[in-house]
Parts: sequence; C-alpha cells; structure tokens
Amino acid sequence: MGKSLFIAEKPSVAREFARVLGVKGRNGDGYVESETAIVTWCVGHLVTMSYPEEYNPDLKRWRMDTLPFLPKEFKYHVINDVKKQFEIVSGLMKRQDVETIYVCTDSGREGEYIYRLVEQLSGVSGKKRRRVWIDSQTEEEIIRGVKNAKDLSEYDDLAASAYLRAKEDYLMGINFSRVLTLKYGPAVASYLREKRAVISVGRVMTCVLGMTVRREREIRSFVKTPFYRVIASFDQPGKEAAVIEAEWKAVEGSRYFGTPALYKENGLKEKKSAQELIDFLSAEPMEGTVTSLEKKKETKNPPLLYNLAELQNDCSKMFKISPDETLKIVQELYEKKLVTYPRTDARVLSSAVAKEIHKNIAGLGKFQTLAPFAAEVLKSKTYEGIAKTRYVNDKQITDHYAIIPTGQGLSALSGLSPLSLKIYELITRRFLSIFYPPAVYQRFSLNVEKQGEHFFAGYKVLAVEGYLKVAALPSKNTGKNQDAGSGAVRDGGENGKAAGQEAERELDPVDDKGKGLLAMLGGLKKGQKLMLLKLEIKEGETSPPKRYTSGSMILAMENAGQLIEDEDLRAQIKGSGIGTSATRAEILKKLFHIQYLSLAKKTQVITPTLLGEIVFDVCSASMKQLLNPELTASWEKGLTYVAEGAITPDEYMQKLERFVTLRTNGVKQANNQSLLRPYFDEAAKFYKKQAAQGAGQAGKAASKQGKLYGGGKQDEKRGNENEVSL
Repeated sequence: MGKSLFIAEKPSVAREFARVLGVKGRNGDGYVESETAIVTWCVGHLVTMSYPEEYNPDLKRWRMDTLPFLPKEFKYHVINDVKKQFEIVSGLMKRQDVETIYVCTDSGREGEYIYRLVEQLSGVSGKKRRRVWIDSQTEEEIIRGVKNAKDLSEYDDLAASAYLRAKEDYLMGINFSRVLTLKYGPAVASYLREKRAVISVGRVMTCVLGMTVRREREIRSFVKTPFYRVIASFDQPGKEAAVIEAEWKAVEGSRYFGTPALYKENGLKEKKSAQELIDFLSAEPMEGTVTSLEKKKETKNPPLLYNLAELQNDCSKMFKISPDETLKIVQELYEKKLVTYPRTDARVLSSAVAKEIHKNIAGLGKFQTLAPFAAEVLKSKTYEGIAKTRYVNDKQITDHYAIIPTGQGLSALSGLSPLSLKIYELITRRFLSIFYPPAVYQRFSLNVEKQGEHFFAGYKVLAVEGYLKVAALPSKNTGKNQDAGSGAVRDGGENGKAAGQEAERELDPVDDKGKGLLAMLGGLKKGQKLMLLKLEIKEGETSPPKRYTSGSMILAMENAGQLIEDEDLRAQIKGSGIGTSATRAEILKKLFHIQYLSLAKKTQVITPTLLGEIVFDVCSASMKQLLNPELTASWEKGLTYVAEGAITPDEYMQKLERFVTLRTNGVKQANNQSLLRPYFDEAAKFYKKQAAQGAGQAGKAASKQGKLYGGGKQDEKRGNENEVSL
C-alpha cells in the first residue's frame, strides 16, 4: 500500500497536521515522514507568473508597439527564494511510493492556487488527489477534513477562478502600468522634477485610490452652512429637578413652515430669525401643552458574527490598528487553534456547525474573563434553538462560516500579547452574545406646543440589558461599558449632515437626574401643562463627509465602494465587493508602501498623497473605468460565477482580453498629456511644502517604484519591474 502525502501551506500548519495524524519518524529537510505518511509544506507561494521578457527578451524594454501584451499561454516559474522547498515538495509528489496527495493548503481560492501552481510545474500525474477543506485547526476539524476529503477535481472551478484572478491582475497591471507610464510618465516626471516616473495601477488598488481621492476632494470643496436651532427647557410644577430639553421644528401650522427662512425643519438660516422666534414665544403664559406622548419598548438584537471585514473595522476603531495588523493577529489566533478560519466573508454559522456549537461554548469555560457567560448559556440551553435564527444560514456561506472561538487551544492564551488577547476577547464576546436575548429599551417621544409652534424631545433608557451584558467591553474613558462593535455607529461620509443635530438622549436610570426625568416622563399625559423655563439659540453648521479610516475603507471595499452604516442593510445588499477578504488589507498596505496613500497611525485615517492625486488625475483622463467601484466589483463577481460554474473560464478570459485591448489602445491613441498640468497644479495647492521642495517624497516614490501589480497574496513574492526603458 502506497504512502499518503499531506501538503500544507506553511510549516506551522504542517507540524500541526503531523501531530494530529500521528506522523512521527524521520525529520527530513522540509518534510516529516513515517512508515505510512509524509507531511510537507509550501511557504506561501512557491510559483509565480513570469515577466514578459521570459516570453521574449525584447519585451523587457517598455515600448508602445509591444502593447497590449496578451500571451496565448501563460508562463510560470519557481520563485528563487523558495526554490529549495519547491524541489522538496515536487520531489515528494513524484515519488513512486506516494499513492495519494492530500491538499491541505488554506481552504480558499488563494490556497487552491498555491497548490495548483506547484502541481503544474512539478508535472505530477497518476496520483490520487484529495482536497482537505477545514474551518479551523483543531484536532477534530483536521481529522474530519482528512476523513471527508473530496476528489480534487471537485474544486476545478475554484482553481479556474484563482488562475483567472491572477491573469487578470497580471494583464491589467503590466499593460496598464506600461502604457500609462509610456504615455504620461514623462509629464509626471517633469512636474515632479524627476528623471522618470512609473505609474503603477491595478484592478483593485486603483479603484481604492480613486475612492480616497474623491472623498478628499469632496471635503475640500465642501462649503459649511451655518444654521440656528431653538431649544426650549420645560419642567413640571412640583418636579423642578427634572428638566426636559426639546427642539423646535417647523411642522405644518408653524409660522415658518415652508418658508425660505428655514435651513431644515429644525434650523433657521439666520440667527436673527431664531431670535425673532424666541421673542414671539416669550409671551405669557410661559407654558406649553403636551400634545402627544408616545411610550414604547424597542428591542435591539445581537449583531451578526464577525467576518474579517467587520473585525478589521472594529479593531481599527477600538485599538487603532491597521487591517493588515488585525489579519496578522487573527491568523495567529487561528494557527494557535483559538479561532476558526479568518479569511471569511460570512457572518453566520452553517447548520452543521450549529448542531455541535455547544462544544465551542463549553470550551470557553476555561477562559476566565468570559467563563461565567459561557456557563450561563450552557445552563439556559439557548444554543439549542440557534439553528432557527438569523445567525445560521447555509445560503450565506461560500467557503467558510463566520469567525468564532473554537473553545480549544486556551493554554495558548498566556502566551498572547495584550492586543491579541483583546481581539480574542472581542471575537468571543460577539460569539456568546448571539445566545442572549435582545436588549430592550424604553423610549419616550414628546411633542410640546406653545402658540402654534412645536417642540420635540426623545429619550430612551435601557430596560433589559440582554446581550449587552456580554457584548459590552469596559470603557477606560467613562468607566461604563460600551457596545463592542454593534454596528450602531460607523465612520463614513454623510454629505451635509447637520453637526450638532439633536439626537435621542439615553438616560442613566441610576443617576439622580436620570431617575427624576424618568419618573416625570412616566407620569406625563397628553394635554398636561409644562412650565417653559427658558429658550435659547444653539448654533450649528453642516459638516463635510468624513475621511476613510483603514477600517471603514475595508467595509467600503466589501460593499463595492459604498460605506453603509446600518449593519442589517449591509448584510442584505452583500454580494460583490472590491477585492476579497484575503486581499483587501494587503492592497491597502501596498498603497501606503508606494506612497499613493498616507495612514495616520494614531487615528487610522487615510488621506491621499500628492503623487496619489496625480496618478488619480492621469487615470481619470485616460482609464476612468479603473476608478469605478461598481465595475471593479463586477469583475470580482465574475470570478465568483466561474468558481460556481455559472460561466466558463473561456468566457471570462474573452471578456478580460477585450477590456485590456480596448483600454490599452485607447491610451495609445490619446494626446492629452499637456492638458493634465492644471489638474496637477490644483492638487499641489494642498501640498505646498512638498511642491516647494520639488519632487520630495512624491517624486522619489514615483521614480523608484517597483511593484506594478494590483492585489493578491502573491504580490510580495513577485519580483520588481523597476526600470522604464524609454
């Protein structure tokens, strides 16, 4: 009987497979072997796509007449730095005593691609090939994955989409970067006072650049509009300690309703008008009448579980770390068997996992911080009905379910950094919260009338804590708890939102003022009179859209360029995004590295650089389609269709080649280089120091740039195409 060969994506994973499968014996160079099995590993990508000069040495020189470059058959080569490990893996695959190959690379599109390239260049044939697909690295999951491993051919569509993704990035990166550099590089270099300038573009990264530059320019062009609100303070005779603050609104019947004096229904354009309203309302008797009072209870359900984008966004806000840092930490937690597979877009559990979820909960009894909550869930058995809730949905899962704690590997907690431990706690709190009931708020909505004008107030108080008691993280600033990543508040740009707009107030039932106001609100009735204590003007102004943070950009990428604040709405429209959960953080990291974007580490706010704005203007004048989030998302959706078998790889490739040809030839025929300088000048106004110093960092980045490809885990393994031969 022949041996089984297990190929993992990295050494640490291979060691875990060897331990679980009991592969003990000779430790070879790059593998472990027993009498019945061998375990070996890749080190990420071992193989990559070859540069154009490998097809023809003449293609090393960048020339217009060689574009578009569309090879009929693509070439690949072993990456020099990992050539030794490739030869080890390849040699093991071709050994005569190896009968079955178990593919244990990451269970996703990129992991599939890593193995398929190795197999392709190894020229292996005549072996049984089985695909191990797992959601965590726990012992039970590894054993299950090996036992249920399917024939590799069942993943051929996924592999096809992986190859196409790489070809797409390759063809767009090489053709578009070369043609734009040849056409516009001299103009950019001249402006930045450099000898040469490389214009680096890619399918995904150029789109993200466009989103950032557009947002920055919206902020610059935004004109703040002042407005004036009128606030009234009321109390009830005999209950003077409790004061209701209510905001005037110009509803139907108001003297200002539908007039030009209004900014919005709750604001006036001029302070003079606001003062006139106060003077009018200051007539005796100084009292108002309660015309409506609504008291109702409202429930707030636990949020959906974490996928990678949601986790990256929350970590950016809470801990001020980049998406790339978050991914590294959650990958570490995964490899230590603490959490399930991190590179997932799903925010729900599968029905199969839901049946066994009590095991995850039980294991958390060893996590001291949250052990009481895990025990409470087990005692109440709320997990038994979880399969009938919105937190379990097989249709919303493609490769992997949401990120949750495994309930195992807790001995590794003592070795985690404080930040890693916080992120593990965040994931675990979100997970446990779905087994708790909704939080319940008591809401009060009040309408008080005086002289035909109406004032509105809204209050809420937490009546039943529900899931918040486990989901909430202690807040250092307030000493109270904050809802951990509830999705209630999101960064993002709401154009023209009124700053200081009166919001519903949440009352603290423990505070004396809160208790007094609650008592008064609870006793109020329609038609009751309230004393008007004072009227005052509050000045506000409209605010521009917010800049993206590293976290909110990840969310915007997930939703095809839309930053959607409402969590439930995000879940409903989810379908196609820009990049994937596996590549988004790397794309942002690359944009920072090539100095198209800048990241403020303390706030995680993203802004463009002068060079980034110049490249944006070049693309806007030549390949505007690259800046379109919807179009970029449609390409990603097409790859999904290939993976699902809905369209063929040939159909996708034909569409891709037409797109590359059309866009490349369009730039070759353009003659608008001289028209770009006014756009560069306009952008440079906001980088005066940099512009005064000549090229500065922008010029250095443009002239020394080397990585010309857009997105993907394998970018770091690709070589540099630094020099432009003109």
